[in-house]
Amino acid sequence: MIESLLSIQSINKCFGAARASNNFSLEVGRGELHALIGPNGAGKTTALNQLCGEIMPDSGRIIFDGRLITRMPVYRRAQLGLARSYQITSVFAHLTVGENLSLAIQAHQGHSFRFWKKAVDDPVIREAVLPAMARVDLEGRADVPAANLSHGEKRQLEVGMALAGQPKMLLLDEPYAGMGPGGAVELTKLIQRLKTEVTILLVEHDMGAVFSLADRITVLVYGQAIASGTPDEIRTNPAVREAYLGDEALVSP
Repeated sequence: MIESLLSIQSINKCFGAARASNNFSLEVGRGELHALIGPNGAGKTTALNQLCGEIMPDSGRIIFDGRLITRMPVYRRAQLGLARSYQITSVFAHLTVGENLSLAIQAHQGHSFRFWKKAVDDPVIREAVLPAMARVDLEGRADVPAANLSHGEKRQLEVGMALAGQPKMLLLDEPYAGMGPGGAVELTKLIQRLKTEVTILLVEHDMGAVFSLADRITVLVYGQAIASGTPDEIRTNPAVREAYLGDEALVSP
């Protein structure tokens, strides 16, 4: 049996009369890529925000790497090894690839952002930037401003920044959003490589990517997990078929 790195236990979150999380539970095994899918409005982003500490659940528990983190602030969760890549890219457009990664490495080393220019020249940080760029296939783009990168390259850079703290779990929030076919292929190759290095929770609408990458999938509908299992189990699950009204993008091999 796979050891759980993340255990979300019956969390609930209401916004007025709307219940965004309804006794939502999720187990993510150490070393697996687990996908969280569901229609728009299913509560996926709310679930991620509660996991990251951006909002707090009304009830329930979240355990990460054996630690109860339900009420823990965002920065403490990051220190424990949770890193998130957002749906909308959040890189510093006016800085180069190398400078963006230097900032991320500096932040995880506990230095002040006021001294980022010194970080670029710091030999320790400079040495760490080279493998960080290689890890996300950007080693040839070190001096290119982020504003001049393609959408796919910006995604790669953002993932590289999230990985700068050597996290135990990487949360990818719809990384394929707005991606063209070429960029999607490169991103899939990157995620396939990263899944051998770090536990990943993937929230994504691209079912082709989900079924090709995920070890296990959880389906969220109206804030509640209606099914969890392998890609083959999810494809043939009657409840999933009903929830998606027979959506062939989801259930076809």
